[in-house]
Amino acid sequence: MSAFSVVVPASLAGVRVDRAVALLADVSRSSVDILVAAGRVTIDGRAVTSRSTRLVEGQTLDVDRPDEVDAPGPEADPTVEFVVVHADDAVIVVDKPAGLVVHPGAGHRSGTLVNGLVARFPDLSDLPGLVDSEPDRPGIVHRLDRGTSGLMVVARTPDAYHSLVGQLSSREVSRTYRALVLGTIEGESGLIDAPIGRSVSSPTRMAITRKGKEARTRYRVEQRFTLPAPTTLVRASLETGRTHQIRVHLSAIGHPVVGDPPYDQGRSLPDASVGRPFLHAYALAFDHPVTGERVSWTSELPDDLTAQLAALEE
Repeated sequence: MSAFSVVVPASLAGVRVDRAVALLADVSRSSVDILVAAGRVTIDGRAVTSRSTRLVEGQTLDVDRPDEVDAPGPEADPTVEFVVVHADDAVIVVDKPAGLVVHPGAGHRSGTLVNGLVARFPDLSDLPGLVDSEPDRPGIVHRLDRGTSGLMVVARTPDAYHSLVGQLSSREVSRTYRALVLGTIEGESGLIDAPIGRSVSSPTRMAITRKGKEARTRYRVEQRFTLPAPTTLVRASLETGRTHQIRVHLSAIGHPVVGDPPYDQGRSLPDASVGRPFLHAYALAFDHPVTGERVSWTSELPDDLTAQLAALEE
């Protein structure tokens, strides 16, 4: 068993405890989760209960770390169903079905997209150790919510991983969604520019907050419907990539995504629910990490959303 104790220096003041421990103990953040859950991380003698706790200069951070703490990588599961749209030596583009969780986490240790990816592309298992990423997220550079369907890109090599992360950071990756929202949107297009952060009242939800991170969503009206209730089909493009961004932003302007209880403000579309948000990652484009060529793909609406749309009247 190994352990360490450190007085928090100015350089770590304000840093999340999970990041600090990962750096100091040389373990992954998922391994830090295990340590926190086991009560093995303390600040000034008190067990840390939240990995997002921010450190304060002068505090004493103690970590009691078993040598075997490192979490294993995800197990391969060939039964996970998803469509591979494109695959080469550097990247994989998948079309994720609604209902499929992207990577293992609390409550979903198996049966995720990552488990299926590792089964089809075993080389992904080695990637986290080469790029210092979470072991349960090999090649994952961005995510889709469980209820959202559509396109995602996955990196296969360290160079591809760093290239895609950089492109996402510099907003060079184009991601466009199709969403059906409640109500009639005025005008043909718009920009929603409002910071997003964790909701104070409900930690599992995101919200518009002054202390949140910058978030920008552009949208364009595609079609309007009147029956069984006013709705609008839009194409929304991300300029940033915050958790639940499109769902939060559209709800904030009074037009929540159809079938999205956490953000629909208690509103719904009569007799037209498909049991998940009407949100689909329709188009994806980026510069190929190897060739530098701009590559792009589109994905048509899946059958459940197509059927829901067909039941509406203009």
